[in-house]
Amino acid sequence: MPDYFWKLCLLFMPTAESGGMEIIMEKEITLCKEDFQDFAIGEFPYDPEHTATGEYHYIVEDGYRGNWVDQVCNYTYNGTGPSWLITELDGIHFMESMRIEKNRPHRIFPTLETGEHLWKDYFVTAKIQRLSQKGIAGIAFCMNNSIDTLVFALCDKDKAELHYRHKEEIIPLASCGFAHDCDTLYTLGVDCIGETVICYIDGTEVLRAEAKLAGRGGKIGITADCPTRFTDVTAKISEKEERRLKQRSEETKARETVEKASHPKMKLWKKIDLKDFGTSRQIRFGHLTGTEEWFVVLAQMQKRVSRDAYGFISCLTAIDLDGNILWQLGEPSENSKKLGKVSADMPFQVYDIDGDGKDEVIVGRNFEIQILDGETGKVRKAVKTPFSDEEDSTVIGVPFNTYAFERINPDGIRICNFRGKEKPADILIKDRYCRVYALDENLNLLWKFQSDKNTGHCPLPVDINGDGRDEVLVGYNMLSADGKKLWTYPITADHTDEIVAGKFKGDGKGYFACVSGTQGFFIGDFSGNIVARDLIGHAQRVSVANYCKAREGFEIAVTNFWGHQGVIYLYDSDGNEIWEMENEMNGNLVTPVNWDGNGVEMILTNADSKKGGLLTGEGIRGVEFPEDGHPTLCCEAIDLYGDEREELVCWDYKSMYIYTQEDNPQPQVYHPVKFPSYNASNYRGEYAYPDESYLRFN
Repeated sequence: MPDYFWKLCLLFMPTAESGGMEIIMEKEITLCKEDFQDFAIGEFPYDPEHTATGEYHYIVEDGYRGNWVDQVCNYTYNGTGPSWLITELDGIHFMESMRIEKNRPHRIFPTLETGEHLWKDYFVTAKIQRLSQKGIAGIAFCMNNSIDTLVFALCDKDKAELHYRHKEEIIPLASCGFAHDCDTLYTLGVDCIGETVICYIDGTEVLRAEAKLAGRGGKIGITADCPTRFTDVTAKISEKEERRLKQRSEETKARETVEKASHPKMKLWKKIDLKDFGTSRQIRFGHLTGTEEWFVVLAQMQKRVSRDAYGFISCLTAIDLDGNILWQLGEPSENSKKLGKVSADMPFQVYDIDGDGKDEVIVGRNFEIQILDGETGKVRKAVKTPFSDEEDSTVIGVPFNTYAFERINPDGIRICNFRGKEKPADILIKDRYCRVYALDENLNLLWKFQSDKNTGHCPLPVDINGDGRDEVLVGYNMLSADGKKLWTYPITADHTDEIVAGKFKGDGKGYFACVSGTQGFFIGDFSGNIVARDLIGHAQRVSVANYCKAREGFEIAVTNFWGHQGVIYLYDSDGNEIWEMENEMNGNLVTPVNWDGNGVEMILTNADSKKGGLLTGEGIRGVEFPEDGHPTLCCEAIDLYGDEREELVCWDYKSMYIYTQEDNPQPQVYHPVKFPSYNASNYRGEYAYPDESYLRFN
């Protein structure tokens, strides 16, 4: 879907014309009829803690949703109850919007959506009572996702407006005067006829416009940023359009069937009982015995003081791929679901830090940095974490303006090469959002840096000048191998969640692709200049790979979270959008997966059987997970079988399933270079390059 109708072609016609109602009368086939009577009085399902776990976990809150989806979340909603409430008056059920906060972390419009992307040429109506007139309330239609939609709404106290909502932009298309109050139930209607939009209030036409966006069709929804009642939502099409819709559905299904047949299906390879040591997405893979055999290290954690600000590891368990325990450090908990639900990195990596041919486990635990023997779990070396000796007022991101402990509580660990050794042998630790510390393999302090900007979650070590020593991009600041600030990107707000480095633009130069929350997705050069940027709400995850077999070069996959979550974007290597889509889910990983072994990667979303799986670069689901009861909370792609194609590891707090290709093993000629497993993180930007040259810079 190139260009995706981004350019609007509008022609306003302020006067009503006859003929519109005649067309409406032809639309008698019901697509949607919702009076909310099958909803019990109460709350529409939501996350009462409003946590960030859905950034990289697939979370489905309990409760009845009917055919509706809520893709809007906001950490500022914590403790404020649901976004949507089912109420009753005189036997009529209403879906009420409850939110009045609309500008944090960026502009937000609570929206419930339903229907299918293939719907078009429909007449949609909804009854609306604005309990507050300090905002907008209306019908979303021709919806690609909750921030790519047309909206007909009542605004202020005396206006009705048709606008296009896209990313951070709200583009007015037409408006008219319409005096209304907070006590009356109004019926809003929108008739889409090709590229013509006709808007009605209580059966009277009030607006008409020509817009190419209307021609694409899409889902429908109800939306408001002030308390509003909704009921009697309907959508109807004509018999002719019903036949067209059936044809489009059959064509889409046939296209997906052909696509799925061109990729090997998943085959269950391993099934592991995690007993009482299960966890969320806090696992690492490595070769703990010095052989080619893979082991898994799982970390359970607990929270201290405030949410995830000071998470700490309470138990480490090392197992083989049959679930046999190699060793365990700490006491596991049967309450692993509560312990494991964390939206932060835990400080541990699996890496051969001493070069003896066996991986060690490097972990921050009990205010120490410890190097554990990979085969036994015994402590080889340990050092106390640094004292928090800076003034609390200068430490970024500290809850209650007071650092809670005398010593640093590590938030993450990275393996780096600051000293230019033959292989990386340095350890970077960080606190939550402000300070980083460099240690050598003997845990001696090399340097420390206190940032003037939020460090974000995953500092990225990379040798940007080709001198054999790593620089490190810490949030927006580039540090030298000696911990001195070289330059900074011209952004001060929010923080960077993920970073990818590489020669992905095709000009032989190195660049960073970054996702930085409310500051969006951007591409920056190695001198601190931003060369491309897209404000997509809260940008969360990013990966770079050859995703499109019909296109030259690399593509960049991005997804968002806070606000209008779950939108997946695909860009070319220059940052120009190719397409965007919403799979109505959270936990989208956008991880590149070498599933076919042919040089074209697929995009891992999550492990859900119905809507998750692997997408092609054209946005088609090409590989699906089987409906076999497998866990869906977490997912990871890693080559465990050994033929260089990747397996998919799915797990929750109780079990782990590992899938390989049904034709495994196969000889491979494609040998992609990927993000190193020894720097695993929930916030790692990922890549798939044909060889190491894409990561060598001058």
